[in-house]
Amino acid sequence: MIATQTLNLNSVAEKFDISRPAISKHIKILTECGLITINQKGRERHCEANLRKLNEVSEWVEQYKEFWTQKLDALENYLEEIQTTTKTTTKTTKNAKRKK
Repeated sequence: MIATQTLNLNSVAEKFDISRPAISKHIKILTECGLITINQKGRERHCEANLRKLNEVSEWVEQYKEFWTQKLDALENYLEEIQTTTKTTTKTTKNAKRKK
């Protein structure tokens, strides 16, 4: 909503079905995190998104995504190897029993 335009607090509050004080608390937290900046224009306070912070978060998350993707791919390869080995061992055992 505020990613594309700046909005005053009342405009933001109108978009949600929660109280104005609850909106103010959320805005305060987002401001503390650096995701929103508040600009005073006369008596109104306007919210503006700081999307650069979201890019930082995205880059941080991407590191973990790559790490876990590699780990899960390695696990998948290991499990496939075990299944192949188990099938081969089972066939060999069955064939040996039939020859007796």
